Amino acid sequence: MNKLWTKNFTIITLGSVISMLGNTVSGFAISYLVLDVTGSTLLYAIFMVVYSLPHIIAPLVAGPYMDRFSRKKTIYILDFLSAVIYTFLFFFISNDLFSFPILLLLTLIIGTIDGVYIVAYDSLYPNLVSPGNFTKAYSISSMIYPLASFMVPVAAIVYNKMGAAPLFLFNAASFFIAACFETRIDCKETHICNETKSTFGIKQFSSDFKEGIKYISSEKGLLIITSYFCITMFASNGSQTLLMPFFRNHAELFSQINIDVITLFTIITGIGVFGRLIGGIIHYYFKYPINKKFIIALCVYTTITILETVHLYFPVWLMATSFFIVGIMGVTSFNIRISATQAYIPDQKRGRFNGAFQMLCTLGSIVGQLSAGFLAVGIKDERLIIIGFMAVNIIAIITVMYKGRSHVKKIYNRQA
Repeated sequence: MNKLWTKNFTIITLGSVISMLGNTVSGFAISYLVLDVTGSTLLYAIFMVVYSLPHIIAPLVAGPYMDRFSRKKTIYILDFLSAVIYTFLFFFISNDLFSFPILLLLTLIIGTIDGVYIVAYDSLYPNLVSPGNFTKAYSISSMIYPLASFMVPVAAIVYNKMGAAPLFLFNAASFFIAACFETRIDCKETHICNETKSTFGIKQFSSDFKEGIKYISSEKGLLIITSYFCITMFASNGSQTLLMPFFRNHAELFSQINIDVITLFTIITGIGVFGRLIGGIIHYYFKYPINKKFIIALCVYTTITILETVHLYFPVWLMATSFFIVGIMGVTSFNIRISATQAYIPDQKRGRFNGAFQMLCTLGSIVGQLSAGFLAVGIKDERLIIIGFMAVNIIAIITVMYKGRSHVKKIYNRQA
């Protein structure tokens, strides 16, 4: 068995942990700052859309470049740039210069950086994993966000005591440290052609872009997976957009519990995040039977959809249990999909696939978030809207993923 914890894998993991810690904290700060100041679910949804909007164009444009230029340099340059932006946000907020339009503009810039970063990171990461360790490596990757999310309660305390500014400063420091780590990665990027710098222009970009689209279209399994995840991101992000407003707008449902709704929301969603952590640990030590991965994934998709349809109707203890189960299963879904697709796709085409995948999933997310915001204006019970989103997801499971099972099995049911 090849060693997983090589120098490069350790560096990328440590860098990811540090930057994710900061990003989780600032993400909470910005989100609650917008909802707290505006008091509007619609403006909150618009803010989320503005962050997500660049993820449509940026990954698609970045894909061909990531298959020609250094992914490593892209990662650490963007992290240094993020450190600068969050430092500016710290001074902006600490001097009481809050302006919703300016915050939207900065959010748009951050979203663009993140859109390019995701493609570069997803395309480089498999090259830092030794053969036969994809499932283990992605189980580690899936645990980073849950671990970082345990900072949310700390962020909530700091936000209530000191406001959002210190949280942005913490994020700036996190990105700077992560970038310093990432400069030490020394893997050979074999996808870079020697003549790239002198020959790559608009014509070559256009050719690479079309080739990437043609590749995805010709691979029916990848096309089905991408189509399904576009739809499920629409449904899940629409649903998730309504979670915080639901707790905030229906505090009377939790009046028997002597905890304010912000803390209760943080605890329950935190339990879901803890489920993701447990799911990651399970995947690190346990490998699912190769020939059963597709059927396991299908059962996971269905169970998550059913639980998300009904768990806001549960009493608090059962709601927390449901979030925990969804967390475990969410990691299972992520691990099976990403380890299988990244191992299946040739390195020379990975950037273009990841760019197109991220673009389509983000498009689904944005439509879901906007739909949730507008529907919440007329429908006061967010749970009814969530039922509609989950109905769409069930239809996609049946008509897209199950119907195309013969093609998807060729990708999922492989050694990764």
